[in-house]
Amino acid sequence: MCGIVGCIVKEQAGRVLASGLERLEYRGYDSAGIAVVTDDGIRVRRRVGKLAELLDDFDYDAFDGKVGIGHTRWATHGKPSEGNAHPIQDDTGDVVLVHNGIIENYKEIREELEGKGHVFATETDTEVIAHLISEIMQGDDLEGAVRETMRRLKGAYAIVVLHRRLPDRLVGARRDSPLVAGIGEGEYFLASDIPPLLEHTRDVLLLEDGEIVSLTPEGVRVTDLEGNTIERQPKEIEWNLLQAEKGGYPHFMLKEIHEQGVVVNDSLLGRIAEDGTVRLPELDMDADAVAAIDKIVIIGCGTSWHSALIGKFLIEELAEIPVEVDIGSEFRYRRSILGPSTLVLAITQSGETADTLASMRKARAHGARTISICNVIGSTASREADGVVYTQAGPEIGVASTKAFVSQLIVLNLLALHLGSMRGKITREASKEYTDELRAVRGRVETLIERADELDPIVDSYKHVDDFLYLGRGINYPIALEGALKLKEISYIHAEGYPAGELKHGPIALIEEKMPVLAVATPGETYAKISSNIDQVKARGGEVIAVVADDEANPPMGVDHLIRVPRCRETISPIVNVVPLQILSYRIAVARGCDVDQPRNLAKSVTVE
Repeated sequence: MCGIVGCIVKEQAGRVLASGLERLEYRGYDSAGIAVVTDDGIRVRRRVGKLAELLDDFDYDAFDGKVGIGHTRWATHGKPSEGNAHPIQDDTGDVVLVHNGIIENYKEIREELEGKGHVFATETDTEVIAHLISEIMQGDDLEGAVRETMRRLKGAYAIVVLHRRLPDRLVGARRDSPLVAGIGEGEYFLASDIPPLLEHTRDVLLLEDGEIVSLTPEGVRVTDLEGNTIERQPKEIEWNLLQAEKGGYPHFMLKEIHEQGVVVNDSLLGRIAEDGTVRLPELDMDADAVAAIDKIVIIGCGTSWHSALIGKFLIEELAEIPVEVDIGSEFRYRRSILGPSTLVLAITQSGETADTLASMRKARAHGARTISICNVIGSTASREADGVVYTQAGPEIGVASTKAFVSQLIVLNLLALHLGSMRGKITREASKEYTDELRAVRGRVETLIERADELDPIVDSYKHVDDFLYLGRGINYPIALEGALKLKEISYIHAEGYPAGELKHGPIALIEEKMPVLAVATPGETYAKISSNIDQVKARGGEVIAVVADDEANPPMGVDHLIRVPRCRETISPIVNVVPLQILSYRIAVARGCDVDQPRNLAKSVTVE
């Protein structure tokens, strides 16, 4: 996720772009840049780091033109650096653009263009767009070149393009990444989101996939891929600026829950071939290296530890490799049996979790290969690991992790499939069937978000309780742990998660009349067992909330509340099952008047012991 902004204004484009980027910095903060058309051509300034690094000592007078573009980056291809920062130019300097998204076929396009003499200067996938537009463009038809470029690109993107010979024009385009246009009084704007526009106008055109928008001082024109003009009336936005930064949502956590369908899509982009083969070249492991693995150790803290537990189920099921799971703060201080045949997976959203980093360093000191599953390009975990798989969740602002967790589960599914295929445990046909189901997860997640109001009776019934018990079995017992963690983090209700088979080994002593127990009871190998555990709770007067398949004709007897979720393969079900638990925790916390985005005593990333 990156933030892009463009403008055609009456004066001081540099100031307008800087202010717009400040409103978009939540979308990316590893580098930033601005390009403005001046009397001397297109002037570009880029800096690595947060936006403040760009704007410190910024010479606004040198960027006082009327047309420009800006970018705040969340890197996906190429490490954070000034060279990889946007705006990106082609090798002639004629085409200058900003981009949000991922180009899946950039390697093929780059090789083709290099064969034609184009010289590339960055590690980014974005640069192929600039070169391709330059290669295609005939005369001054920038819009036509962008349209033809869109036909060549595979992936998700929003772009805004300047051309040196057309100093009064901006052209934007989108596919599966957001782009909106603002219409002011003789001034026009483009941005990834609405916040940058509200200082200047509340009249907004919401652009659709496959559309191209051209801005000139005379106005805004929207066309489709065939060049047909699209007539659309602007929408008046009534948000204030604070609301807009959160996309109109009252909390970042809710916004991030709602982004999870897109995150599922982004985490899969470019990683599944048409025949269903999983491609993870960033692992840098050939078949011999995979065959040499005799044990995998997965390390994580907090929510990432819950991901690790699910990863154990996935890898042992699909790749048939023994897996151990450890909490980072425990692993780093105990004697571990590690060696060159051990693969250590470190899961960390930020890439800066102190205990996870210490565990990685310990593993490497013992000769083990390390791979990080991480959300932040250029983080310490990504730099120090032997390989890294990025989760592509974009910045997560809310302290309670939601979309980062879902993206970790997507990556773990892909990794397990990849290892299984390389070890000959998964056929190509089976991989195709499995990856087709992974692609369908986005729709299932978005369906659950649309049905969030179905949880209101549960919220009303239990928002004032002091204790909550969560139960699950098999691959879904970590979802019980995650559900309980979310509830205790943001609502301050004492909640515990357990493998349901442990009920009679202690937790059953907590069951009394009206005690709420949430059981994850979706279809799977242990469905009959979890149904029996529910009977045990009901026999002692507890109240049961059960997560069941939406087509389950015979749910467990005596359940007080049902949460129905789309049926899917058992190994994929945790991705779907966690969504209503996130929403339930959020709504209970709001009903209790809690600070959802900044719960007491917690920080987003634990960078010290």
